[in-house]
Amino acid sequence: MPLNVWVLVAAQALAMCTAPFIVFIGSIQGRLLSPAPEYATLPVGLVVVGTVLAIKPATWLMERVGRKRVMLLGAVMGMTSASLGALASWKGLFPLLCFASVVGGTGLAVVHQYRFAAMESVPPGMAATAAARVLLGGLVAAWLGPEVAALGGDGEHPFLMSWLGLAAVQALALVILALGYKAKKELVRESHSGGGRPLAEILRNPLVWVAISAASVGYAVMSFIMTATPLSMTEMAGHDLNDAKRVIQLHIMAMYLPSLISGWLTRVVGIPKMMAGGLLAYFACVALAASGISFHHYLGALLLLGVGWNFLFVGGTSLLPKGYTDAERFRVQGLNDVLVFGSQATAALSAGAILSWVGWSGLVMVAVPFLIFHGALMMVWLVMSPSAGSSVNRRD
Repeated sequence: MPLNVWVLVAAQALAMCTAPFIVFIGSIQGRLLSPAPEYATLPVGLVVVGTVLAIKPATWLMERVGRKRVMLLGAVMGMTSASLGALASWKGLFPLLCFASVVGGTGLAVVHQYRFAAMESVPPGMAATAAARVLLGGLVAAWLGPEVAALGGDGEHPFLMSWLGLAAVQALALVILALGYKAKKELVRESHSGGGRPLAEILRNPLVWVAISAASVGYAVMSFIMTATPLSMTEMAGHDLNDAKRVIQLHIMAMYLPSLISGWLTRVVGIPKMMAGGLLAYFACVALAASGISFHHYLGALLLLGVGWNFLFVGGTSLLPKGYTDAERFRVQGLNDVLVFGSQATAALSAGAILSWVGWSGLVMVAVPFLIFHGALMMVWLVMSPSAGSSVNRRD
């Protein structure tokens, strides 16, 4: 793999820490500072709102000033978010905590573009593997984010030191990107604003919708269940904070560890079969989560959730470039991520309220219709395009 890909792996490991950091302590600190329990998961949901709001501006800027400058800006936004979170902890202000989450989400919008930058730094046949390699950086983030979050859970100003630690991590990501990433190593042709087919014509291809659906449903279901897990474990099932931390850490590791083989799987078994495996993992997660609230029920369900997310997300990401040309890439990538993270935002924002209304078992069952929807969409695509399975398999 080229140096750019490994630089992005290292930067992802650090810059992505914002996500597991806020997932772990967002609802817990939100419960401490919010005016009502229903708002406890709001900081977690607002991270995704920030991501959605920043995706189009981020891709627009990347098209005009290049990926590297915007990636550096994303790291700066991560540092700003951490500084605002520290101030919110010092002052005990819930609105400021929510604002810090939104700003953190804008930084993550840029981090989510790393996978496309990696795919554009390698020959087309290696694109899926490059994207999967970058996602491996999430393994480090899965461990590091919650560890940093746990630095300052006690004391007069809970989580103040946690947020300051996150600021240091984001600063290191900035340095790695500034010194290591080489924009001239990107292999795609220069794009021109407005080039390529109209977006409406691109979206007439069912392949594009299957790719977007895989990532959108995968992210929404994962975020919906993951956001509710720490609160369900600590407030409803009686588990302690360390148990919740371990479940979240291992879940996020399960999200990214399959990236060691998922790029290879796209070539060996084909993208449709890999996405079908992701759906099966999600159904198994729902069944296990609904059957009990012991530590091992939570852990097993969240591990399956992580694997299912990886297969769906890597599958969708690998399939998407087959539906556009170089000149169209920023528009389609931007639309894809708006829909993906818009779905995730809706799921994360609703998780706290739904958990309060229907409980843990009811919450996980809400995911079932969305899994069925994606399965049906895949079937329609394969029936309408009989060569789809062979065109995206190992010989692609």
